[in-house]
Amino acid sequence: MTHPSLRPRALAARQHEIVILGGGIAGASIAYNLAKLGKKDVALLERNTLTSGTTWHAAGLIMQTRGTHSLTEIAKYNAELYDALEAETGQATGFKRNGTLGVARTKDRLHETARNASVAKSFGLEAHMISPAEAKALYPAIDASIIEGAVFIPRDGQTNPIDTCMALAAGAKQNGARIFENQEVKDLWRTPEGLYQLQTDRGVIEAETLVLACGLWTRDLAARLGARVPLYAAEHFYVVTEPMDFIRPTLPVLRDTDGHVYLKEDAGKLLIGAFEPRGKPVAMECLPKETAFIELREDWDHFELPMTKAIEIVPELANAGIAKFFNGPESFTPDLLFMIGEVPGLKNLYVSAGYNSEGIEYGAGAGRALAEWIVAKSPQMDISFVDVARFHPFQINKRYLHDRTAEVLGLHYKMHWPSHQRETSRGVRKSALHDRWAKLGASFGEGMGWERPMWFAGEGQPTENVYSYEEPNWFKHTAEECRAARADAVLLDQSSFGKHLVQGRDACRFLQWLCAGNVDVAVGKLVYTHMLNRKGGIETDVTVNRLSKTEYLIISSATVHPRDTAWIRKHITNEWNVTLTDVTSGYAVLSLQGPKSREILSKVTDTDLSNEAFPFATSQEIDVGYARVIANRLTYVGELGWELHIPTEMAQHVFDILWEAGSEHGLRPAGYHALEHLRSERAYREYELDLTPIDTLLEAGLGFTIDWSKPCGFQGKDATEAQKAAGTPRKRLLSFKLRDPKPLLFREELIRYNGGIVGYLSSGVRSFTLGSSIGLGYVNHVDGVSREWIDSGSWQIEIAGKLYDADVSLQAFFDPKGLRTKV
Repeated sequence: MTHPSLRPRALAARQHEIVILGGGIAGASIAYNLAKLGKKDVALLERNTLTSGTTWHAAGLIMQTRGTHSLTEIAKYNAELYDALEAETGQATGFKRNGTLGVARTKDRLHETARNASVAKSFGLEAHMISPAEAKALYPAIDASIIEGAVFIPRDGQTNPIDTCMALAAGAKQNGARIFENQEVKDLWRTPEGLYQLQTDRGVIEAETLVLACGLWTRDLAARLGARVPLYAAEHFYVVTEPMDFIRPTLPVLRDTDGHVYLKEDAGKLLIGAFEPRGKPVAMECLPKETAFIELREDWDHFELPMTKAIEIVPELANAGIAKFFNGPESFTPDLLFMIGEVPGLKNLYVSAGYNSEGIEYGAGAGRALAEWIVAKSPQMDISFVDVARFHPFQINKRYLHDRTAEVLGLHYKMHWPSHQRETSRGVRKSALHDRWAKLGASFGEGMGWERPMWFAGEGQPTENVYSYEEPNWFKHTAEECRAARADAVLLDQSSFGKHLVQGRDACRFLQWLCAGNVDVAVGKLVYTHMLNRKGGIETDVTVNRLSKTEYLIISSATVHPRDTAWIRKHITNEWNVTLTDVTSGYAVLSLQGPKSREILSKVTDTDLSNEAFPFATSQEIDVGYARVIANRLTYVGELGWELHIPTEMAQHVFDILWEAGSEHGLRPAGYHALEHLRSERAYREYELDLTPIDTLLEAGLGFTIDWSKPCGFQGKDATEAQKAAGTPRKRLLSFKLRDPKPLLFREELIRYNGGIVGYLSSGVRSFTLGSSIGLGYVNHVDGVSREWIDSGSWQIEIAGKLYDADVSLQAFFDPKGLRTKV
């Protein structure tokens, strides 16, 4: 990465250890949490006054129940802090726990709501599934005849965004932080010494650590330092009614997600906000520059649908007067998750931005997480899913962001279907084999911009997704692909793999220290290994191929490729004679898997593919047709197979001859849905789901990948050895299989042991081979998750409030010894 604003140090600068730019809820929360953690030299700069930008016009909803455990944890902390903030600081916040009533107009929405209510239970949150009549008793003005049911969360609530932000600022100052309003940053740069200097209208300010928490303006400020922060603005609407008789201060917040609206009491009036199906992106250059309290034009045509839906759910609104129509800009990210963390390549530059209209709901928790990261120099909880390092460089493209933002705003309130695919900003990255798969009837999905076959309908057949919490329309096709993988052979396109070359005279020594496994192996040996943080948490999940004495090829999942790049690069300091080169686009990858894969590949190569000549976990450069390819004998489906890394320009040739060779052996294409089902049957772990930075190799059942005897050790060894010495881990990843063949598992379902909640599923699928749903999930037990403890209890999985008996194992339910992969 280049840093265009690198400049010599201005010696006259005022100096601070930590400077935060932005006086909204994000910046105030970071300042508050840093000060609470004992950091005294903290300065917050706001170009206007506190709360300007977007905080001042936020709705102030406080909802704790989220679709994932990680987000629920952050949202729960928000409510706890806001509840205590007024007593701590003496500054009124307007916070009240009047509850949230979430209504469901359809049975599918009711099921989704019940699933989210189950997640709440694991955090001790009250979440009551109630009938339409019970919902009307809580909110008499609703038309209960148009809903199927509802959830009531009594400890949710609402707050005054301005007062809450001011309370955080007061708390920050009470603990030693300093806040400077009306100090606009005209320019900023990084010095050769690695410090950050900011030119303000009151002089130059210098910081050891700089935090950009500037909302919409974060992207452009970060760009001045050479950092990529993919944000885009969208118009966000709400109206405020005149006073109405039925409105009381205790009225719960009403969320009608099927109607795309939320309604909250607002000083005797009703605020009606919307996340309409298609948003209105707005370019930064189109926003008014003369004020920090931006209001955009009314747009009743755009607001017509949500207003109509609001009247449907609360008919009295048809006669309500409108006191205010508000339209203000909010910032959105491409994946609808906010971003925090250290910017790759720029040490001590942090970002907290892109809250997607949920800054009040996440700001305090995200502020705590980032403050802990800054103080400890590493995250103290799993925030990999919101890490600013997760984005690919192309995602800063403004046209891409504009079109994606129009979609993601509406996704807040659309159904959150399993395996849902984004519809906008597609076709960015395509495999060299894209047209071949399309001809075979592929239904494509997106992963880090890559168009990847998810399932195959067959030539000339419809490929649209019909989503469901029951059996989606692709299940029958995926089942056939899985059957072919187990009985014959399948061909998968895994060109989206991240591929890095690590080269240099220190390449071996560097990777030996960075990886927990032993990579000082013979040329052609493949090593499945992990890179750990200092606490022993898993930061990467990779395969390493030794190409020569001084060269390695590292292969990782497409969806975590940017983050893996950042992790490796940040450890290449001046002491290492090592270079890192991203060669992802240089190779297509065809994965040939199944019992007949050896027969098929033998027809197009002269290489001896026998077990003796080409053992499992080895790599050879071989001829395939007229091409030379790197053939890795590996599998992620649990069968005999090879992953063929092919120079991109030769990919179509290799595909064509393989396809022809496999025609008489039952070869068929398979997509990423099949891959997910097959890998789950073998209990292969997937990063971001089953492996995260707060999980250790011993907890994940991957202790066999560790080389304890390496003379150089490895990063995270001390923590890993300490956990090993402590005995049986208190947290452990287990395999589950439902006894009832009908229910489906996805992820986040609660795990119960003798009736008590002990964990939740990190991943889940229907196993077409085993005839039931299976999943992986971490369970916790204070005295250790031993085999004896596992066998002594009864196990159940909770799905949308219903309990289903399950079998449990420390190993996979399919081919637990992995014999099929090594024939």
